[in-house]
Amino acid sequence: MTSEVMNSETTAKFLEMIAQAYLDQPILILWDRAKWHGGSAVREFLQANPRFDILKFPPGSPDLNPQEHVWKLTREKVSHNHNMAKLPELAQAFEAHLKKTRFKSTFLDRYRLDTICPMLN
Repeated sequence: MTSEVMNSETTAKFLEMIAQAYLDQPILILWDRAKWHGGSAVREFLQANPRFDILKFPPGSPDLNPQEHVWKLTREKVSHNHNMAKLPELAQAFEAHLKKTRFKSTFLDRYRLDTICPMLN
């Protein structure tokens, strides 16, 4: 999901998309402590959808968050030393890289989830 704004309402819409994609399954969300992961819209959604469990990473611990290495590797591949003149072009390249790349995660290996595929179906 692409969004111009990151806030509680946008996050709740994204959670609704996840709920619709996985109708009959329990869902575990691993979250950092970004402001948009809280707020009234998110709290209301989670209260209405008890099959969602949230695991928040400790504050100030990006090394524990498997998503952080996804952003780091993607920035290194796409946005470091790039020659794209327009931000939409860079955003499109960033999204394309996320869609085609599997990112190894030793953190998730412990839970038998060996890759993070943020945008793969």
